Amino acid sequence: MAGKLVLEVENERSELERIASAVEEFGEHEHWPQSLVFKIHLALEELIMNVMTHGSHPRMEEIRVTLVSEDDAVSVEIMDDGLPFDPLHDAPEPDLTSEIEDRRVGGLGVFLVLDMADEVHYAHEHGKNHLTLRLLRDG
Repeated sequence: MAGKLVLEVENERSELERIASAVEEFGEHEHWPQSLVFKIHLALEELIMNVMTHGSHPRMEEIRVTLVSEDDAVSVEIMDDGLPFDPLHDAPEPDLTSEIEDRRVGGLGVFLVLDMADEVHYAHEHGKNHLTLRLLRDG
């Protein structure tokens, strides 16, 4: 199997439902295991919410999600014209040692997404963030 799904996403939280439905349908069509569908849902929800919450600015026009399904893996690219943000270097280190009630709210989502991806690449080119994840089908 080899398929591609491209979604143009508005800068609105309601778009997360549309993304989830499209991923579910595409994953079914491409015969992904349910565990892979779950990982992709989680990654997209976390990363798109971060773009909308922290990267948004008044002139932000575009968020594009591209999924490429290959025999052994799925590539997920999020491209946006929001504020530059490299989650590999700019995200704060999460506090994994303090008691849960002493930790600040937030900060674990990007850590979890980066931890579950098999490969992660970030680039800021031509005024756009490009974040690509690769998740192995059996990973």
